[in-house]
Amino acid sequence: MNRREFIKNTGKAISLGSVLPGFVFSALPSNNALGALMAGSVENDNILVLVQLNGGNDGLNTIIPLDQYSALSQARANVLIPENKVLKLTDKTGIHPSMSGLKELYNTQKLAIVQNVGYPNQNFSHFRSTDIWMSGSNSDETLNTGWLGRTLNYEYPNFPNDFPNSEMPDPLAIQIGYTVSTVFQGPVVPMAISLADTNSFYELVNDTYAPTGNNAIGKELRYLRTVMRQANAYNDVIKTAASNANNLATYPSTNLAEQFKIVARLIKGGLKTKIYMVSLGGFDTHARQVDSTDTTQGEHANLLKTLSEAIYSFQQDLTMLGIADRVVGMTMSEFGRRIKSNGSTGTDHGASLPMLFFGTQVQSGIIGNNPQISQNTTDRDNL
Repeated sequence: MNRREFIKNTGKAISLGSVLPGFVFSALPSNNALGALMAGSVENDNILVLVQLNGGNDGLNTIIPLDQYSALSQARANVLIPENKVLKLTDKTGIHPSMSGLKELYNTQKLAIVQNVGYPNQNFSHFRSTDIWMSGSNSDETLNTGWLGRTLNYEYPNFPNDFPNSEMPDPLAIQIGYTVSTVFQGPVVPMAISLADTNSFYELVNDTYAPTGNNAIGKELRYLRTVMRQANAYNDVIKTAASNANNLATYPSTNLAEQFKIVARLIKGGLKTKIYMVSLGGFDTHARQVDSTDTTQGEHANLLKTLSEAIYSFQQDLTMLGIADRVVGMTMSEFGRRIKSNGSTGTDHGASLPMLFFGTQVQSGIIGNNPQISQNTTDRDNL
């Protein structure tokens, strides 16, 4: 599926207009991946949560095309999940056995799967492919802004001048991470703020910071912390929102789950922020993707379990907090993996992969057909 087809088809799963007022998807020239920017709709309080899977997720072991199992057995026998261990979604399609939480969301119509998402002329570099995904460019062009940065700049054209203000007192977007992703880069400045990590969030909220020591380095660190707090105009509103709400669901003890906990708490706490971004790394599984004695176990299985459990807990929390109908999430990764596995029980950089959309407002089900796998797949072939 190329980028234009993806934009068209994902409109069935989630309309960006349901999150950002006045925005709809449609095919436009290649310098605007977002689509037409249509003004005039009413305000809403809907939220989009991006989940970045860093490293290139193996889509064929995530959403498994059971109708292609024979060909997959020829191409990737040393990493393929045994057919009787796959969690069936339909007669033709299953999901990794570590993702029971997402299967439950699928069963309760809270999960949409968009098959075969990628772009023509795949660039297999992590850095360049991430740039393409985040900027919304074609593979043969370079853009210095992100597709969400351009969107937010359209909605708030004077940012950062005179912000925060009474109309928008809160951050336009929040990313949990040390830097702001290219996806939020506007024409002049990033349109989002970053919370360095989960620890820094709780330090900010509780006004407690790790000891710095009574030496020159400690003194400088205390100074930097003071400057950082004073420079961030949004600290107070974040602290207020956090104090207004508490998580109700039980989350697993993983960093991704902690990121989702923060997002749920800030949404329930009343922030007007429209877009959040969380991330999970480790998907560059060239070696030891699976346990050589049990392909249902290994690094990839652990990552998918972490992802599934975090999303499931987040969705439970949203429901218990009474805000589930306002929130839709989506996963993205810079590329998929090769059809054919390698000799190190791993997979190399590939092309397209499925995307997952979750929430009470998605059109649940599978959009697009399963990838077609040849019985004669070589190590150069891609989806």
